[in-house]
Amino acid sequence: MSPVKREGSLPIFNRIGVLRAERRMSRKELAAAIDVNPQTVGALERGDHYPSLDLAFRLCAVFDLPVEAVFSRREFGPLSAELYGRNERGGAR
Repeated sequence: MSPVKREGSLPIFNRIGVLRAERRMSRKELAAAIDVNPQTVGALERGDHYPSLDLAFRLCAVFDLPVEAVFSRREFGPLSAELYGRNERGGAR
């Protein structure tokens, strides 16, 4: 995902697509759960649109995760590295 570069502001990265796929949710299902258009979900996943604070909280509620698990100012690494303490080459840290 490559977020929109906005002059003077830091990018916002997210794991929406990964979390949605992990839960086997379609964009349409997620959109219904957070009361937005399915195209908005696609724009969020691509980083073409940044969510309002309210929308970010609604997304986190659907995934039952804290904001920092879904959004970040730094690009996310692989979930496996975070969960299992492995570096990008697959070895232990």
